[in-house]
Amino acid sequence: MISRSTIVCVLMSCAAPVWAQTSEDAPLSAIDWLSESVEQPEVLAAAPVLGTQATRTPDANEAPVADSASTPNVSVQTLGGPAPRVLGLLPPSATGLPADLWGQSDVTTLIALLQAEQIDTLPAIQDLLKTLTLAQANPPIEAATPGAFFTARIDKLLEFGALEPAQAMLESAGADTPELLRRWFDVSLLTGTEDGVCRALRDQPDIAPTPSARIFCLARSGDWSAAALTLNTGLALGDIDAPTGALLARFLDPDLYEGEPELDAPTRVTPLTFRMFEAIGSSLTTVGLPRAFAHADLRANVGWKGQLEAAERLARAGAISDNALIGLYTARVAAASGGVWERAKAVSRVRAALVDGNGDDMLFVLNNLWDETQAVGVTVPLARHFAPDLMTSTLADRRSDAVMFKLLLLSDHYEDAALIDAFAQTDPFLAAVARGDPSQAHAGRGQYPLVRDAFAADPDATLVEMAANGRTGEAILRSIATLQQGIDGDQVAFKEGFATLRALGLEDVARRTALQYLLLE
Repeated sequence: MISRSTIVCVLMSCAAPVWAQTSEDAPLSAIDWLSESVEQPEVLAAAPVLGTQATRTPDANEAPVADSASTPNVSVQTLGGPAPRVLGLLPPSATGLPADLWGQSDVTTLIALLQAEQIDTLPAIQDLLKTLTLAQANPPIEAATPGAFFTARIDKLLEFGALEPAQAMLESAGADTPELLRRWFDVSLLTGTEDGVCRALRDQPDIAPTPSARIFCLARSGDWSAAALTLNTGLALGDIDAPTGALLARFLDPDLYEGEPELDAPTRVTPLTFRMFEAIGSSLTTVGLPRAFAHADLRANVGWKGQLEAAERLARAGAISDNALIGLYTARVAAASGGVWERAKAVSRVRAALVDGNGDDMLFVLNNLWDETQAVGVTVPLARHFAPDLMTSTLADRRSDAVMFKLLLLSDHYEDAALIDAFAQTDPFLAAVARGDPSQAHAGRGQYPLVRDAFAADPDATLVEMAANGRTGEAILRSIATLQQGIDGDQVAFKEGFATLRALGLEDVARRTALQYLLLE
């Protein structure tokens, strides 16, 4: 029988680990931190691949390249094959979006548009983008690369750091291709649920795991002998490089290397290397790593400060639930001061004031909450959490407070709050925006005139027609891109993108965007 320690006989001759990036040997992906967990079929090497980001947003009127002037209406499907699956977590009844959201659009264009959308933007736009990625809808026609758009949707969720919905999407789809299995493997590593994907890798005869992934899964299942044999064989055949071999050796038997210098951190951190460094007692910091890695800092073995900072980072992208964020803020009593501790204290004080029902205390702690959370971008999830209790308290009926009104405007109760006279009087223009018609309100400060004009602006007629012709999802993505240009400073683009979202039936999204733009930007 091969013991776990036999791996040393091969590793004794290995060169000292020198981590280097080998991205030129890896397939390109919209997510460049994926582990090399499955072998790539050679046929894929000749297929066109997308870069890490779209270099431009395709023009809505750009003509397709063709060999003739004819434009036949042709759809392609494998003869005798099944109809494309409708994949997603949110049905049309939940999203309000049509079932043919993508059907008539070119898949390459959709992928480029989705990749180009910004993540660090207003929460209302973040929510719309996530809704689009999670929506159950007929897939676009993908004759050349079946499943490419579904993969792009998963990648967008990973870019957000939204691991739970990404994992649910992958598991519902079956993850039966190399690219989907790679993503499922890494999501499972970051969420600590890798046993299921390890079984899938073992049971998929057409998909071969790489030696590193095979060794990790063998070790997870307790088959240390097979893991050691696989490592020795991989090193002997050159399938595993020396730095990776050194890490795998310590992963399989960390006691064997007790007292030796720690391995250098890799230049390119993947979920697999991250987990193995953690397993050998050399945990890597998540600072500077993609947002998805922050989930690792939510676990109980991480200090409270680290948990709070990770939760805030994820909350800024809507990648953690409001309740989870509140739960971490209030898990303990903050004994220190400054930074995240002040935010934890502010949240706890609001909860206590809601229980006590003291109006003066409530107004004070709400103002404190607003001041402490604005700079770190977590005001909206906190507003959403506290709004139901604030709306049902007697304070909302008898006291006018500008900050309390602003918090309610950032919640799902924005329109109800705008109907309360005491609140509306603190800022009539914001109240008018929340009600959907600021045309008669005085726009006397900051960007108020821009938002007023945006409500009266004409939508992009091309995009409205595009949606009418079965390309609703594409029209929405283009409208988001235009509106984002406006948020970044182009006033013409702001008015056009805003008006187009409204014309496409996204009135709630438009109002939330306007309120957040005025209150948060």
